This record gives sequence, C-alpha cells and structure tokens, in this order.
Amino acid sequence: MNVDADQLKRAAAEAAFEYIHSGMVLGLGTGSTVRPLLKLLGDALASGSLAGIVAVPTSIDTELQARAMGIELIGLSDRPAIDLTIDGADEVTPGLDLIKGAGGALLREKMVAQVSRRLIIIADDSKSAEHLGLLSPLPVEVIPWELKSQVRFLESRGAEVAIRQSDDGDPVESDNGLLFLDCWFPGGIDDPVSLEKAMQARAGIVESGLFLGLADEALIASEGGVEVRRRSE
Repeated sequence: MNVDADQLKRAAAEAAFEYIHSGMVLGLGTGSTVRPLLKLLGDALASGSLAGIVAVPTSIDTELQARAMGIELIGLSDRPAIDLTIDGADEVTPGLDLIKGAGGALLREKMVAQVSRRLIIIADDSKSAEHLGLLSPLPVEVIPWELKSQVRFLESRGAEVAIRQSDDGDPVESDNGLLFLDCWFPGGIDDPVSLEKAMQARAGIVESGLFLGLADEALIASEGGVEVRRRSE
C-alpha cells in the first residue's frame, strides 16, 4: 500500500510524542510535520493523560495553533532551559546536520534549539540527504536594508540566490520583520562549517538555516516504518 506524505508526517509525530512526559518544558517547532504533534499534545492535555506541560512556540503560526489546542505557552526567557524540542527539517544528513527554514521560522527555531537539552527532528524520508544542499535551498534571514549587497556576498560563496516572494510577488517577511534569501548550491554545500562561519561574520545576515551539531535524534518515517537516528559523539 502506498503511504502519502501526510501519513508519514503523522507517523513521525506519533513516534516523537512518546518522548513527551508530564511536567516538561517543550519547544514546539514550526511546519506541517509538527502540526499532528500539536494535536496529539492538545488531546493528551485535555484528557489528563499528560499534565503540567508548558511550551515555547517557534513562530506565530505555531503559537496560534498551540493556543487553539489548549497548550500553555511561555516565553523563551521564562525558564533557564527547555527539556525537549521537537521540530521538522528540510534536509537531514546521516550525521544529523540540518537545513531548516522553508517555513520561515529558522531564527526562532535556532534560538529555541540552542537552549534545549534535547532536540528531536521529525521528518519523512524525502528529507533525507547524503550531504546538505542537495534537496533544498539554504534559507538565509537578512535585514531588508541594502538587500542586494547580501545577494552578491552569497553569490561569491557559490550560491544561486533568490529573494523569497509571496504569490503576489512581494518579499516574504519573517515574524521578525526580516527577509529571506533562498540559496541553491549546485552539487550541494561542500563545507557547511566554513559557510556558516562566513555568514555569522557578515553584518546584515541575521541567521541561516544551517543547523549543525544541534540535533540529538531524528525520527525519519518511510513506508517501512520510523527509523531512529542518533547523533554520534
């Protein structure tokens, strides 16, 4: 029987839900793979099978969904650490390096991931790549001022760059009032660490969708089941 993408996303979300326990501080990711997780969590809180959970959303969209599900939300600074964050990804390598940001929440997602004791990624097997940049563009969140200077900089690093636009042709703004540059690297990203360092040093680039060394586990759903990948130390 063929399994569609939505079924695989639900399977990954259901597997991740087993990691959630009462009393946790959770980080809630953004995107279509996280939506079924929010429903599972909301139902469990409503039934009383889970209790005492508070959560930090990584986007306005997730915030609205979580509130509708009856999930209690807090700010990132309201707790010293997050016990567990569950999020999706656009690409996952065997070593659990990631590209994230197609959903437009990469900055807040990385802020939450960095203060999480554990980061679990949920995805279907279409997101699995041997190395980064083969399947999806790398999103880069930048300030709007002098945008083309950032385009030229990223092109100098070997990228083919497009300003992310809405259906009506306007630049897409993040929840932070910033813009996105989507960067394709022909043949993939040869040296993600070097590229990340260069972008971190570039004024005007606020954050990139490279998530290197942050994920602890990835739950990858396919027709054969859910594969658990763990980062080797």
